[in-house]
Amino acid sequence: MTDIASPNQAAGKRPGRIVVVTAGGENPWIMINALAARFSDITVIEEQPESKAVFLRRRARKLGWPTALGQLATMIASRFGKRFTRSRAKEILKTYKVSGTPDPSITIKPVASINDAETLVHIRALDPGVVFLISCRMLKAGTLAAIPCPVLNFHAGINPTYRGLMGGYWALVSDDAENFGATVHLVDAGVDTGGVLYQSRQRPSQSDTMHTYPLLQTAASTEIAIAAVEDALEGNLRPTDVAGPSRQWYHPPIWTWVWNGLTRRIW
Repeated sequence: MTDIASPNQAAGKRPGRIVVVTAGGENPWIMINALAARFSDITVIEEQPESKAVFLRRRARKLGWPTALGQLATMIASRFGKRFTRSRAKEILKTYKVSGTPDPSITIKPVASINDAETLVHIRALDPGVVFLISCRMLKAGTLAAIPCPVLNFHAGINPTYRGLMGGYWALVSDDAENFGATVHLVDAGVDTGGVLYQSRQRPSQSDTMHTYPLLQTAASTEIAIAAVEDALEGNLRPTDVAGPSRQWYHPPIWTWVWNGLTRRIW
C-alpha cells in the first residue's frame, strides 16, 4: 500500500506552526519567505513601528540628547540614501535567490505592539511550536515568560561582540571584518544576550554601505534561521555561550558616520 503525501509534504515542507514577529520591511520578509518555503504553517504578527519621538526620548535618557539627535540624523540619512543603493540591493537578492516582497498567501495579524496583552492572547491561541523575532521591539520580561514555546531572534551582527544595532558596520569600523555576520539566538531578558544557536559570516563588497549591510547579512543567513527553527520544532536546541567581549552598539551619530566614510570609505 502506498501512502499519499499531503500537499505540504509533497512540496517538501516540514509541519510545525511558526509565529514570526516583526515590524515589517524588506529584510524581515526575506526571512519570512525563506521560512515559508520550508515550513507549512507560518503566521506573521506585524507590529506598528516605534515612533521616532519615542525612540528619541528613550535614547536621550540613555546616551544624552546630542548623541541621540546625531543618531536620528544618521537614520534619516540612511533612509534617504537607500534610493542610491538599489542596484547593489538587487544584486544581493539575485545572488542569494531571495525575495523581500511580502507573500499575500501568508497570514498577517496587525498589532500595535508585541508587548500588548491582546497580542499575547493571540500568540497563545495560535499555539506555535516556536516564535521567531526579526526587527521588532524588545520583549518585556512578562511577555517573554508568558510565551509557552522557544523564542528565537535573528540578529544582524555577531554576538556577543556586536550586540544591538548595526553590527556589520561596527565590525568593519573596528577592523574586525572577519566578524561581519549574523546570529540566530535564544531570546532572554537582555539585548541579544541569549544563547547562540547559529552564526554566519559574510564578506561585504566595496559597494556595500550601511544601507546594504543588513540586507546582505539577512539574505545570506536564511539557512541558519531555518536550521534553528527546525531544531526548536524538534526539541533539539543546543545554545552555546560564545567566548569574547560583549558590547551593545547603537546607530553611529551622523558625525561618526561621515568621518568614517570620508577617511576610511566605510559608509
